[in-house]
Parts: sequence; C-alpha cells; structure tokens
Amino acid sequence: MSHTIRDKDKLIARVNRIKGQLDAVSQILNAEEDPYKLLQLLSSSRGALSGLMGEILEGHILEHIVEAPTKKNAAQAGKEVTEILRSFWK
Repeated sequence: MSHTIRDKDKLIARVNRIKGQLDAVSQILNAEEDPYKLLQLLSSSRGALSGLMGEILEGHILEHIVEAPTKKNAAQAGKEVTEILRSFWK
C-alpha cells in the first residue's frame, strides 16, 4: 500500500487529531458535562474517521484498481473494497 506510505505523515497527523477528539469524549463523559457538547464531539469524530477512511479508500482505488497491472488484480482489489464498504455501512 504505497499510497499510505507516501502520505504516512499526513495520515498519522489525522489519526492523532482523532485520538484527541476521542480523549475529549472521555473527558466529557467523566466530567458529566452537557450531552449536547458530547454529541457534537461524537459527530465531529465520526466525520473525521469517515474522512480518513475516504482518503485511504480513494488512494487504494486509484492505485490498486485504476492503475492495476492486470484485470485480475483490479478485480481482487475491487472485491476487497466492496467487503470493506459493506462492513462500514452496517
């Protein structure tokens, strides 16, 4: 997955921001703060995770399907993407 290696620093920075958001969720729960604030943070955390998944998925599609060396490789990568998306939508 050279697309993730190439963008590793950027992806790690996104993961670290998401970790920070999830740490804030834990703090809000422990402090028994306003549920509205908690829901806002959960929503933004989910959006951040979805954005990260979208970026990695886009790189995978471009590299392993669009630019696949063979049709067989593209088909296999397409199956993998379909399985991941199916589990994501559940």
